[in-house]
Amino acid sequence: MDSGAVALAGSAQPVGTVEWLQWLWAFRTVRLLVALLVVAAGVVVSKFLVRLLGRPVARRFRRQSVAQTVLGLLRVSTVVFAVLVAGSLVGLGIGDIVLSVTVFSAVLGIVLAPIVGSIINGVFVLADNPYEIGDMIELEDGRRGFVDDITLRYTKILTLENTFLVVPNSSMRDRDVTNFSAEDERTRLSISLLVTYEGDLEAARQLMERAARDCEGVIEGGPDIRIGSARYPAKPTCLIDSYADSGVQLGLRFWVRTPYKIPRIESTVRERIWANIEDADVEIAYPHQHLLFDENSGRARVALEDGSEASPPASDDTSGVTTLGGDDAVDAPADEQSTE
Repeated sequence: MDSGAVALAGSAQPVGTVEWLQWLWAFRTVRLLVALLVVAAGVVVSKFLVRLLGRPVARRFRRQSVAQTVLGLLRVSTVVFAVLVAGSLVGLGIGDIVLSVTVFSAVLGIVLAPIVGSIINGVFVLADNPYEIGDMIELEDGRRGFVDDITLRYTKILTLENTFLVVPNSSMRDRDVTNFSAEDERTRLSISLLVTYEGDLEAARQLMERAARDCEGVIEGGPDIRIGSARYPAKPTCLIDSYADSGVQLGLRFWVRTPYKIPRIESTVRERIWANIEDADVEIAYPHQHLLFDENSGRARVALEDGSEASPPASDDTSGVTTLGGDDAVDAPADEQSTE
């Protein structure tokens, strides 16, 4: 109790309401309780303002992340204003409060520099709009998920494994992020297949296209899909990518309506391709090599072994002869041999 409160307490009891309030206000405990009530009222008012202005702000800002940020700033500003009023009630001037907050912020700025950096990057994330709440994104490490929340400090992602991934905005701005839900959800996928040169190439292309068309979730056809200034066919298309060492590299390109079940759709298309190959003159190529001897290689000796001990090679006239060993060794011209 200060000196004024002691003087009032020692005097006669107040008669009117105003005198009674002035008498109570002289006690520091009363002022402290009133200040706490003001802070509590500020918290309640901030929640009320968020509920009252939630829909108008959401209509004004179509991006949910920006609307949530604006409502969060409104709530924080209301609470801060209530704290300033409460501080003035207990005898702290606005200048003292501002000076204390400035010094405290300077100290915290050195200690909490990473958090401050994340907040600044969060402002850039909200301004650049690389993704929005509800979008399906993929990080550079291959993890996919849906954006659940965007704040000034972090981005919360609900992964396809039903786990939450919280990434600071400073890291999100430095990563390569693929957004599958931006503007158009249709996504083009590619599947490669290496077939042999001896098989029916046209049949291989047709069966791959048919396998994609018969899969649920794949766009079977229709108007061309426009990306920028280019147009691509909506139906599945199989093209020759390259002539490889062991076969012909085919590339199947097809569009899916939504990007939410990409692994399942790719697996289904591969299963149908495998099933269709069994009934067609098509074989999947595998790495193999042909060893050829020409007229400059001399003669090659081919041996057929039956499990018995191989006899040593003949000692006479070994020039220009390749000995493979065995009792049934046969000499043959080099240009007639091909070993696979």
